[in-house]
Amino acid sequence: MIINVKFNFNALCKKILCQQLDAMGLAYTLRGIGEIELKTTPDKQQLLSIAENLSDFGIEIISDQQTALVQRIKDAITLLVNGDEDAQKYNVSTYLSEKLDYSYAYLSNLFSEVTHTSIENFVILKKIDVAKALIINKDLTLTEIAYKLNYSSVAHLSAQFKKTTGLTPSTFQKIIQKRKERILAQQ
Repeated sequence: MIINVKFNFNALCKKILCQQLDAMGLAYTLRGIGEIELKTTPDKQQLLSIAENLSDFGIEIISDQQTALVQRIKDAITLLVNGDEDAQKYNVSTYLSEKLDYSYAYLSNLFSEVTHTSIENFVILKKIDVAKALIINKDLTLTEIAYKLNYSSVAHLSAQFKKTTGLTPSTFQKIIQKRKERILAQQ
């Protein structure tokens, strides 16, 4: 039997961080996206212990500030694309500038320098990932998906989907539907 689940990665990470930091007896505050403020400065051994405990969950400590900011940009974009209702009111540049308290020009240049791709391209890739998940897990029309992901039209979503995946969304839907039918027939 297959059970489909949906993850709120932000809530999941917060819970894991709280559990691990509490278990280590650390006084902390979770700040914004991807930041932990420790109330006392840990020594090297404690920092190593924190890193080891968190690495078991795929969470790593980033020591380079530029890489940390790029990760915060990625996390903010993920929140934006995954349906942060408040974020949907803004365009990407305004949202990132306000969320991260840096100019968009700086964020964009840094992101491109570190990742070798643009913020705009990363947003498109995230949106297409969400569109695929919605096609797979929900019974939404392409119009509903386009609206949910802030596309101006189904044609715009379809063009980006095809450019990114090589398939149109409707072809992708048909493939997924056939897979589901095959799985049901095997049970």
